[in-house]
Amino acid sequence: MPDGNEKEPIPILINEVQLILAEKRTSLAAMRTGIAVFALPLSVLSVLIATSKYYDFVQVMHLFIPLMILCGALVILGTYLIIRAMGRIHRQDKLIRNIKKKNSQIAEFIE
Repeated sequence: MPDGNEKEPIPILINEVQLILAEKRTSLAAMRTGIAVFALPLSVLSVLIATSKYYDFVQVMHLFIPLMILCGALVILGTYLIIRAMGRIHRQDKLIRNIKKKNSQIAEFIE
């Protein structure tokens, strides 16, 4: 990697930014997956609440407890995926800002 005195050629800078943007798209896909995983337990709970008059809670307790444990695990997994993706997106945005700051020639092409 060149030191601070050398300027990197424009095609290399563009390739670096394209790579970072590809990683950002991957992070956004992971966030979308996390949101879907997070929403699944909410849907299950909505169905259970809507149909609660058709079953006795005590009779289905042996099914309800494992289902709630699974829903809790899905909420934790979804939260983890969302937080991890957000952290990566912030880091990728910072890398792009640094490239823009160091190279004024390419800054006009990057929003």
